[in-house]
Amino acid sequence: MGATMTDTVQTPPLRTSRWKQWLLTPWSFVIGIPLLILVFDPTNAAPIVETAVTAFAGTLPYIIFAILLIAWLKAAGAESVIAEAFKGRENRMIVLAALFGGLAPFCSCEVIPFIAGLLALGAPLSAVMAFWLSSPLLDPPTLFITAGALGWPFAIGKAVTAVSLGLFGGFAMKAMLKAGFFTDSLKTYASGRCGCGPSPFEGKPVWAVWSAADRRATFSGEMISNGLFLAKWLAFAYVLQGLMVTYVPANLIASVVGGTGVVPVITAALVGMPAYLNGYVAPPLLAGLIDQGMSQGAAMAFLTAGAVSSVPAMTAVFSLVKSGVFASYVALSLVGAILAGLVFQIAV
Repeated sequence: MGATMTDTVQTPPLRTSRWKQWLLTPWSFVIGIPLLILVFDPTNAAPIVETAVTAFAGTLPYIIFAILLIAWLKAAGAESVIAEAFKGRENRMIVLAALFGGLAPFCSCEVIPFIAGLLALGAPLSAVMAFWLSSPLLDPPTLFITAGALGWPFAIGKAVTAVSLGLFGGFAMKAMLKAGFFTDSLKTYASGRCGCGPSPFEGKPVWAVWSAADRRATFSGEMISNGLFLAKWLAFAYVLQGLMVTYVPANLIASVVGGTGVVPVITAALVGMPAYLNGYVAPPLLAGLIDQGMSQGAAMAFLTAGAVSSVPAMTAVFSLVKSGVFASYVALSLVGAILAGLVFQIAV
């Protein structure tokens, strides 16, 4: 009887909490925005929904492939491969960290203990900086989603930008360390796991994930969770794209971030740092902005600056290093984003 009474008393708050949590998810906006348009501007409701659905359907093959790939990498334990990049000579570590920084399927809470472990093992800050700058830009899901929304030339340009930014930041940090800067750069980090699974430093990858029951379970679990995660954010992104194409004047976008000059690229980089949502929402939004007159170079600058200044990326840096190194990370990100935008604008 006591258990029954307790359950009865606690049920309403639990239901209320779940209801509030649902309201704060992208799904509520995916459903709510078209309904509001239907009420206040019914003539544009159908075109906005049609734009979103068509764009989502066009990206769907890329989404499916990305979901399967990330599930396989997680089930195989691919994170342990990345730790191998931080061994050997410093120049080698910088290059490998820039090349492979985005290939490890870390959840956001794994990045901090992974980097803390590397620093504790004596990995140079230059290689860690290369990893920090390349990893937010380059990972399997965002690469394929970028290709689906913006085309393979843009996606390949983004991948090249990720590696180039990592190399630029890594060797710049090496030069600053050699000049005597940042002699006391690290904060004290209290180690601890957050329930994301075993340490990436433990074990070796097993690529045949179907050979063990626990890896098959990890694969199916990751496939479902990542599928739902990508579906909700991309649906939200394409609804926003429909709104932007419908209501934002093309001449306004073209006047601010259009054309081939330096100013639109710098403007896009500066706007991208605070305005960026995440790597799954940004490509569809940029597709809409490009349709409205945004230049390709400005789009690359926005995407680059925004990715490296996202909350997970900034948190991973701020939690482990002192203010001077953090400021360097921000400065390198901004300068690298502007250079990437200018180069991409010339290349295309």
